[in-house]
Amino acid sequence: MGLWQVNADTVAGSRFVISALNETIASLVALQRATAAHPGEHAWLSAHLPAYRERLPDDPVTALLVRVGLMGSWNADFLTPTPFAEGGPSFADEVIRIRETPPDAARADLTVSLNGPLPSVLDRPDLPSRAADLLEWVWTEAVRPYWPRRRRLLEADILARTRQLGEGGWAAALDDMRPGMRWLGDGRLRINMYDHPPRVISGAQLLFVPVTPGRGWVSWEEPHRYAVVYPCAGVLADGDGPGAPQALGRLLGPARAGVLTLLASPKSTTQLVALTGQGLGSVGRHLRILLDAGLMTRRRTGRSVLYYRTPAGDTLVTASRGRRPDGPASDGERPPP
Repeated sequence: MGLWQVNADTVAGSRFVISALNETIASLVALQRATAAHPGEHAWLSAHLPAYRERLPDDPVTALLVRVGLMGSWNADFLTPTPFAEGGPSFADEVIRIRETPPDAARADLTVSLNGPLPSVLDRPDLPSRAADLLEWVWTEAVRPYWPRRRRLLEADILARTRQLGEGGWAAALDDMRPGMRWLGDGRLRINMYDHPPRVISGAQLLFVPVTPGRGWVSWEEPHRYAVVYPCAGVLADGDGPGAPQALGRLLGPARAGVLTLLASPKSTTQLVALTGQGLGSVGRHLRILLDAGLMTRRRTGRSVLYYRTPAGDTLVTASRGRRPDGPASDGERPPP
């Protein structure tokens, strides 16, 4: 299995980071695969896949570069650079690292990805600039228009995992981060189920990087930084809006219906503000009305108050979608996880 042995200092210094470049790389992978991992991604693909497919026939070298570098069993390292530990640089600041990759290093990385010699068409010096040009196009056309909303989703995911970390330790925060990933204790982090030799990480920064598309990867720049890029969990990945059914929006109002829809899993007021883009006062008013109507309840967990739907709230949301609701929990409420 892929096992990282992480010393105590590395664990203590680990952090969550948002990266516009990694969001764009994940979006490029989604466009290339042309298969959606969740409903929100399906709507985004429908909007942007035609333009992506029109672009590639005019640039067969870059099309092959993407297939070799991002679609195999191992990503080309120069195409998935590890984010800055400080977080927050612009996309332009990040993508320049790909553009400035030495051509020999890019070809060497692609050879590893291909596990064999490169096709002659890729034996050329402009591969880094071609990759950067394509990522700039994906960012401009398919990511930047949604970036404020996506960034709020990523921030909400980080808030949720930080709370999990404080309440349940690393196992609670990391075990559902990506398929096969588990915190095994004693500084052992299983990142996947592949049979790779253990990697000892000491004195480095360990970064966790959420993205909204439904796939992730790992990367590193030895010996300084290691990163796990992972898809946002649950409803945080369900597109660029709260996903409230139209019928529910007509009944409650779109903003309040969006809050109720998001409460399928417990969330704090801070998370709801980040997810909806509404002000704190507006979210608070919606919560009070939903609570008075018996559609939502709350429970204190540590220093936080978490809100979540009652069975009546579940029934209303599912009925507005034309589905039968799932049966209620045994105590009549859905407890926080």
